[in-house]
Order: sequence, then C-alpha cells, then structure tokens
Amino acid sequence: MSTVDRNRLAELHARERAAFTAARPQSQALAQRAAAHMPGGVPMSWMVKWPGDFPVFVEHAEGAHFTCVDGIDHVDLCLGDTGAMMGHSPAPTVEAVTSQLSRGITTMLPTEDAIAVSSGLAERFGLPYWQFTLTATDANRHAIRYARHLTGRSKVVVHNWCYHGSVDEAFATLGSDGSTVNRRSNIGAPVDTSETTRVVEFNDLEALEQALAHGDVAAILVEPALTNIGIVLPDPGYNEGVRELATRYGALLVNDETHTICAGPGGYTAAHGLSPDLLVIGKSIGGGIPCGTFGFSQDIADRIARSVELEDIDVGGIGGTLSGNGLSMAAMKATLEQVMTAEAFEHMVPLADAWADGVQSGIDAVGADWHVTRLGARAEYNFSARPSRDGQEAHDADDFELQQYLHLYALNRGILLTPFHNMALMSPATSAADVEAHTTMFKECLHELFGADAPR
Repeated sequence: MSTVDRNRLAELHARERAAFTAARPQSQALAQRAAAHMPGGVPMSWMVKWPGDFPVFVEHAEGAHFTCVDGIDHVDLCLGDTGAMMGHSPAPTVEAVTSQLSRGITTMLPTEDAIAVSSGLAERFGLPYWQFTLTATDANRHAIRYARHLTGRSKVVVHNWCYHGSVDEAFATLGSDGSTVNRRSNIGAPVDTSETTRVVEFNDLEALEQALAHGDVAAILVEPALTNIGIVLPDPGYNEGVRELATRYGALLVNDETHTICAGPGGYTAAHGLSPDLLVIGKSIGGGIPCGTFGFSQDIADRIARSVELEDIDVGGIGGTLSGNGLSMAAMKATLEQVMTAEAFEHMVPLADAWADGVQSGIDAVGADWHVTRLGARAEYNFSARPSRDGQEAHDADDFELQQYLHLYALNRGILLTPFHNMALMSPATSAADVEAHTTMFKECLHELFGADAPR
C-alpha cells in the first residue's frame, strides 16, 4: 500500500462521502427506487464499484462531458472505459444509426455496410478476414474456440492479472508456487482454470516458452500492453518474442486490442508493426453502439473453411443471433471512417501527455512515491515509485481504499475517472481545459492528502 496517513485518508474520505450525498439528492432518490428490483440499484453488478454511497444517474452525455440528474456537469475521463473513447454520441455515428433505425435494426442478413467495415478493418490492422459479435468478450471466446479447433489442443496462455472480458480462461492468476490458480473474483467457474489455462508474467519470454513447451497450447491470448491492472508496457522486443515463440511452438497468437486501440487508429498492432494470427476489438469502434469483431489471417480462414461443415456452422459455438446486425454495422462504418481517424489521435495523444505531465507535477510537488504511465490517448497513475514490469507488480502496487477516495474527490469536483483503475482517456472532444481541470483538482487533492506542509 502507498505511504499515506490512513487516519487522515479515512477522515478525508468521510468528508467526501458526505459532500457527495449532499450534492446529489436526485441520484440518491433514483438509486433508492432502483434498489427495489436491481441489486445495488444498478443494471449490472460492477456498477456498485463507483465511488460514493450510490451511483450517479446520467441525464445527458455528449462529447467529453455528461450532466447528471442533479444538473452537475462532469468532465468524463472514463469514457465508458473505452466504449466511448471517440466521445459520447459523435455526430457521424448518431446520423448513421438514426438513418439505420428506420431501415431495420437486425435481420440476420448482411447489409452493405458490412463490406465497408470489414475492408476498413483489414486496412487498419493488416488481417484480411473479419467476423462480428456484440462484445469483445464474445470475440475472444470465438477466437479461442477456433484456435482449439484448428490446433487440436486444449490450453490457453494468458498474462498474470490480465483482463479479457468475461472469458472463463482468463480468470486465472499465478499461485505462489508458479501454478495456475483461480482468480479470487472468479464467480461460478465452470472448471478449475488450471484445466484450461497457463498463466505467465508479462515481459517474461522464458516463462512463456516453458508454458508452450508442453505442446498443448492452442492460443496465446494477450494485450500487447497490459491495461486493466494499470498500464504495463512491453520491454523492447517482447511482443516480437511472443510472436516468434508462438510460431515455433505451433500456437495461435491473439492480440486483444479492446483497450490498446488507444495507441492509434490501428491499435498497438499497427503502431508497432505486430503480426498476430487473430485480433480482437470491440467497444470503441461502434461509437457507443454494442459491437465486437475478430480478424484473422488468410491461413486461418483457409483452415476454417476446410474444417467446418456447412451443416454444423450455426451450432458449433461461434455465433450470436444479433451478431453483425445492421445497426451495429452502420455505427462501425461511420465511426471508423469519420470519427476514429488519424487526425483524431493527433488531437488525443498530446492531451494524454499533458494530463500525464499534470499528474506527475502533482506527484512531484508532494514527493509521493507514485508514477504515471502513458499509452497513446490513455494515461494512468499508480501507487509505486517506478512503472511495473508485469501484472503482479502492478497488482501489488494497488490500493483500493486510496483509489476510492481519489476517485470520489475527483467526482465531487466534476471529473469522472474509470472506477476500476486510475485511468484517464482522451476523446476527440476532450479539450485542454478539461485536462487542466484535472491537473488543478489532482494537485489540490494531493496537497490535502499529504498535509498542509507538503510543498506545492
């Protein structure tokens, strides 16, 4: 845990909780009504993790801001944890979706938009073939199933403290003896994850080779930079080493770019010239409309075509009745062509750097043993003196009590961070003033936390 005065932290947190409740009577009233039929008063259980004693209910969201039902304007640096990375309701996406609504939402038949989306993704990521889902979780599941089918192998390799949505195989961590064990939050696991998964540390090619040497690994499912445990960047040559080992040992390499798309319009894969066998992405490419997709190489496409019978193609575990629906396709086409552009990232990335610089200056002003890590349009602070090299280091540096306080302090001053980590994301609509608001708030927060005698 970070070196802060726990008594002072508790006092400040209590003050912020009281201020939160006093400022949001309408959200509190709605939360009380919601609790009658939704546990915790929320439509999905993880929403109870937001700071404060009840959730903030949103009245209107547009661009990089939202207004809650109590009329408070907020700078949104969470942006749907990447789901709204292109801003809330970008105009081209809204126009395309509105048009499609009157022409059919879902038909189980393709629309012409699907051609533009798949060809656009092929150009961005360098993989020629694409299939569509409603979430990146589904896309990851399908990629894993295809990998097992094509290789005849059972195991999946993931990184310690990774996150790939609600994919069963990814809810595993390294035990103290190096074995694969269920993550403590693995609710209702269908089987022990040691039956399906091998876990290795990020940036450890030797451990990866040992995991592959058994000859039973179908897929290596990775983020090219860890994001959901705090940003952990790859060592020089690490991703290239993963690619070489996957090829040598006959495993398929799956890059999950759901969050690392923040590195540029073609994600970390395009920005760094990586060559996975399959690539998964979701959330952001639909401008807020549910969508997911996975791309794959010519070789994978050929092997699937030779081995999956037409009679069984709808019941093999790959699918989803709403997958590839017309509404999602219209949203993806507009977002990819008109919103998620190279020009957008030219605006977003410098703002993320400015945000990180502001946070670092606040840390330096009080001498806190914290650091900031940057990844394209995304940046994050963590409670250790130096950046983590693997998932375990990042996990051990976390401090949930401190994180909850910092997020609540920000929320009470009209700034939203993602509830799961200390991440800030920039959108095409984010402004320098939005970043400066966070810098000012963060410096004041740390000055209070570390004491009035802390240097400014």
